[in-house]
Amino acid sequence: MTDASGSAGPDGVRLGTATGRAVVAAAVLGSGMTMLDGTVVNVALRTIGEDLDASLAQLQWITNGYLLSLASLILLGGSLGDRYGRRRIFVIGTVWFALASLLCGIAPNPTVLIAARILQGAGAALLTPGSLAMIQGAFVRGDRAKAIGSWVGLGGIASAIGPFLGGFLVEYASWRWIFLINLPIAVLTVVIAMKAVPETRDPHAARRLDFTGALLATVFLGGLTYALIEWGGDFAPWAIGIAILAAVGYVVDERRSEHPMLPLGIFADRTFTAANAMTLLVYAALGAVLFFLVLQLQTVGGYGALEAGMATLPITVCMLLLASKGGELGTRIGPRIPMTVGPIVMAGGSLLLLDVGPDVNYWTDVLPGLTIFGLGLALMVAPLTATVLAAVSDDHAGIASGVNNAVARAGSLLAVAALPVAVGLTGDQYADPVAFDSAYQSATLICAALLALGGVVSWVTIRNPED
Repeated sequence: MTDASGSAGPDGVRLGTATGRAVVAAAVLGSGMTMLDGTVVNVALRTIGEDLDASLAQLQWITNGYLLSLASLILLGGSLGDRYGRRRIFVIGTVWFALASLLCGIAPNPTVLIAARILQGAGAALLTPGSLAMIQGAFVRGDRAKAIGSWVGLGGIASAIGPFLGGFLVEYASWRWIFLINLPIAVLTVVIAMKAVPETRDPHAARRLDFTGALLATVFLGGLTYALIEWGGDFAPWAIGIAILAAVGYVVDERRSEHPMLPLGIFADRTFTAANAMTLLVYAALGAVLFFLVLQLQTVGGYGALEAGMATLPITVCMLLLASKGGELGTRIGPRIPMTVGPIVMAGGSLLLLDVGPDVNYWTDVLPGLTIFGLGLALMVAPLTATVLAAVSDDHAGIASGVNNAVARAGSLLAVAALPVAVGLTGDQYADPVAFDSAYQSATLICAALLALGGVVSWVTIRNPED
């Protein structure tokens, strides 16, 4: 229900109504577009590298440039939504994302593509927190968990289509179409959002925005990412020093600012802090597993782009079919067990993927591991998201969503930046089957350890509401 101004009314909307379905549809299309982008880019990396003569470091930046701006600016995007309207900022972000996708699609060299990916991440930083905050702000409290589960599950459609569509486009058309496909999706998203989604905002949001904080966060993550990717280079120590100074400056700025981008007081809630710590570990492993596995299948296993993309479908099918059930289970028994068991199951799935090698058999070496990995992810995601949002007041839905998304993206960003260096990959070794196979084995073991640690963190720190 909405009032005369177009904002959600005091009772909110119900999941089964036309307005409720429109809110979920717009949120799914917007966030699904970013999910689609993530899956298809992983599939296309090797082809992009060959076509644009890119080094491993440049391939890392094609992935990490996007994650860098997304993780750095997503808190600002959440704050903008709380202040100026979640639907409005969501729509602006969707249009921005589409225009940056166009630039990605016509990029003539790795440098332009990296720059376009950074711009694309900035657009995603506006639309991503808005997609979830629209649900949290618009729905009645009793329907939020189910709506979030539907958002997660239906968003899996984009992930499910992504590997097939991306692989098909790369193999039979051009890798450039993996970006251009975002344009019609963006148009449909904007039309639904403007016609049917009620506007919500935080009435207590600050009138001044913390752009200094956003800049310092970008410098911190950018410096750290550069140092990890270019480890051993002349400028790596300088990048680390700059990152440390930016981190200190960020904390000081947030403490002293009258209108901080990130109110540090929200971390006083133990559950909120613990859930985000677990998010960092799990999404670091998730990003690294997908990055290494797709390249392993192509470089070592001899898969084409379409085959490699299709290979990851078990994860997204599990998400599509079971994520909403995970949300319902978390509502019924509390989040502690799903958030503990989920990452540990994912760790077991990762260990099964160690058999992926030169003579890979999909049915015995890939399918079991990815299916188990997907089951753990589906069990964990919705309870994790609901726990993060429940730990703060409704007025801070945008910033809470932004924090959790920033932590997730930062985890993937740092893992993709650090692990290739940690396991000895440099230069163009991503195209060397012997070198990459050895690195893949080490990286997979590290990812399994991170996931198991995430499960332990949840068991020790997360409590059910009635506890």
